[in-house]
Amino acid sequence: MDPGAPLRCVRDDGAFGPDETSLRSRKTFHASLSAMRAGASENRLMSRNALLFAVMCLVWGLTWLPVKVGAAHVPPVFLAAARFSLAGVLMLLWAGRDVLAVPRQAWPRLIGTALLVNTGNYTLLFWGTAHATTGLAAIVNFATIPIYTLLASRMIEGNRITGRQLAAIGLGTLGLGFLFATRALGGLSASQGDPLEFWGLVAVAAGTLLYCFGAVLSRRIAGTMPTLTLAGWQTMIGGIGLTVIALLVEPIGLQQVQALVQWPVWPCVVFLVIGGSLMGFTIYMRLLRDWGAFRAGLYAFISPAIAVAVGVAALNEPFGWAEGIGALLMFGAAAIALRR
Repeated sequence: MDPGAPLRCVRDDGAFGPDETSLRSRKTFHASLSAMRAGASENRLMSRNALLFAVMCLVWGLTWLPVKVGAAHVPPVFLAAARFSLAGVLMLLWAGRDVLAVPRQAWPRLIGTALLVNTGNYTLLFWGTAHATTGLAAIVNFATIPIYTLLASRMIEGNRITGRQLAAIGLGTLGLGFLFATRALGGLSASQGDPLEFWGLVAVAAGTLLYCFGAVLSRRIAGTMPTLTLAGWQTMIGGIGLTVIALLVEPIGLQQVQALVQWPVWPCVVFLVIGGSLMGFTIYMRLLRDWGAFRAGLYAFISPAIAVAVGVAALNEPFGWAEGIGALLMFGAAAIALRR
């Protein structure tokens, strides 16, 4: 080699340039990095949704307490009317430009389902909760939703009921009958002086049935408008219907109207509107999108337990072995019905 010649680096892919192995390594590294980032993002989303699910379960488990407390100071249907009228106005304001995005042909079904889902359901549910213990009312309500939905889907949409679903209906009916039998024969709460507890639970069960039929009927118009628009109008129309019923069957005067803005009713109304309707609805819609109906529907097992615990702790409501057996039967039925 001539020492005076300029130094020339001869290309050697094995020593100085990227060979196939190093290129593959880089691609693998970048793919792994992207996967790690995607995994971290997915984990954050799952953690956030898990937190939201916990909040929703807590809120919906706590809503039974303000219903009970509020109904002790104002007529129960009037309390429901105040809640859903206010919630409906706020939802429609939230919908913004979409508030009028309702096809003309959808209005009859929208009004009909609003009267089922909100007016009929909550007339019975609020009246029933005023006379039954909050824990049992929550159990009857949440545990029968999957079962009644199966029946409504069969009757309205013609969906076939499988043997497993038939077992769920039978087990749920057995649990419901057991709870009703304990109340008819003088349940624990009857000893506390409310002779209408049995009929209160019947009202909750009947209201839940109306809700499920209305929800299934709503499926046919759900895709024709934004979800918030549908929910807002159903809530608003339901609130108007509740107001009419309250004026017809309850003693509503200036004293009852004033009580809505007095302690302890106004905090009850605020929690029911903001927590139960707006917050609960928003979280549930997000979880339906991210988790699907099955996982989002698992609140039906958690919220009633919260309602029972709060009722026992805050209202000194009784909950004994008979109530526990009935609850286990109904939750078992709900688990079978929700199983994919």
